[in-house]
Amino acid sequence: MLKLLFLSTPVGSLGSGQGGGVELTVQNLAQELKQKGHLLEVVAPLGSTLKGIQVKTIEGNCQIAVQTQTRDVPTCLPANSVLANMWEYARQVQNNYDLIVNFAFDWLPFYLTPFFDRPIAHFISMGSMTEANDEIMNRVAQNYPDTIGVYTKSQAASFPFAEFCQILGSGIDLSLYDFCPQPQNYLTWLGRIAPEKALEDAVEASNITGIPLKIFGKIQDQDYWQQIRQDFPQAPIEYGGFLNTQELQKQLGKSLGLLMTPRWLEAFGNVAIEALACGVPVIAYARGGPAEIVRDGETGFLVKPDSVAGLVEAINKINQIDRFCCRQQAETEYSLQALGERFEAWFQRILRR
Repeated sequence: MLKLLFLSTPVGSLGSGQGGGVELTVQNLAQELKQKGHLLEVVAPLGSTLKGIQVKTIEGNCQIAVQTQTRDVPTCLPANSVLANMWEYARQVQNNYDLIVNFAFDWLPFYLTPFFDRPIAHFISMGSMTEANDEIMNRVAQNYPDTIGVYTKSQAASFPFAEFCQILGSGIDLSLYDFCPQPQNYLTWLGRIAPEKALEDAVEASNITGIPLKIFGKIQDQDYWQQIRQDFPQAPIEYGGFLNTQELQKQLGKSLGLLMTPRWLEAFGNVAIEALACGVPVIAYARGGPAEIVRDGETGFLVKPDSVAGLVEAINKINQIDRFCCRQQAETEYSLQALGERFEAWFQRILRR
């Protein structure tokens, strides 16, 4: 049995959608490790909730999401930083735990690593974003072998310390996702609504094919969303909001396919395995994590990055995909049990050192 202290993303409260896929990772991993008999506490910004997991909420101002900034942005913290407050709490209670697990993609936790008595496992949820972060993460990777975990090989390859990364993948609670063998006539797009996700490509593809597109997720950039609506006034799109897993899988499962159109290198793409779990084929740009998830021609299609024409072509042959194969891939590769085992093995390697 391990005593684990999880420190979440400081860009928003857990459950708000601000943290993107890392929120789902924290929830699922905490749930599975608790099921395996480990003791754990999650530290997160005020307002955070996790089903069945003890959460220590911390006051303070949230960090600006790194993906909204340029590569040369200087490292900075807001006044009364929730990130700093979370790590001060971790310093105070560290001796109660065997291992601290960092899920924040921020400079401070990596800088603080040598000053803690307890070992720190850093799970990185995005690819290379800023020069300052790359430099401090590289220093930790060199000085503390085995302590850097990532989702995929594509994500690791974006860093100067790729050979030091532990590839851990992701997983979901498959019992929460119902297999839907007979879809309705609409497509889905799911994620944070922000420029790097390139929702406009999916909207344009929907507009060309005439197949309705249901959009789900947190509107992170309101101006960007309004620009899409202005550019495609006649597109058959519908915004369904930010839904919990139970409601989301009902909508997602009935769709013909999920469109994934990231403009940046997506570290993994939890939405892809959520779709597969419902039996929904995934049409994704062939870059980053989705290219390692989708079995081209079997559980979806990989198309040339940034090619709307490629999306349209794939949509027109989406009925060729056997939806049962999609669910089967999710069960084989992305169960919570497999995820928990991979993380347990990683934690044990760190503690043996």
